[in-house]
Amino acid sequence: MQTHCNANQLSFQEFYGRNVCASFDGGHITSDAGGLLLREVEGGQQFIQSFSDCFTDPRSRRFTEHSVTELISQRVYGLCLGNEDLNDHDQLRADPLLALLCGKKDLEGSARRNERDRGKPLAGKSMSSVI
Repeated sequence: MQTHCNANQLSFQEFYGRNVCASFDGGHITSDAGGLLLREVEGGQQFIQSFSDCFTDPRSRRFTEHSVTELISQRVYGLCLGNEDLNDHDQLRADPLLALLCGKKDLEGSARRNERDRGKPLAGKSMSSVI
């Protein structure tokens, strides 16, 4: 008996005017699509945002590329997706899905200040350990 599927794609909350959907056509592929479900929960409950609001950020905005909320989001989503070791963030920092979950507008890190960071929208392990 053949399986019949109803939906060709699943839609999630928008991201800065972009549609976010899960489809099964072989486009951009991730093994962590469950993170989109976590993002839906965060969108409704604001757990990470509420936790982030408990911190005071003494860093100069002039030198800051990652907000406290983005850093905490990266760590929480990383943990939820099974990446409990901070060393994982050196590789995860280039993941566009994790960047979307953390609210980074530049999902590919192409506008980063330092050339060595371009292509990596998120913080590496040394910055992730600050929180």
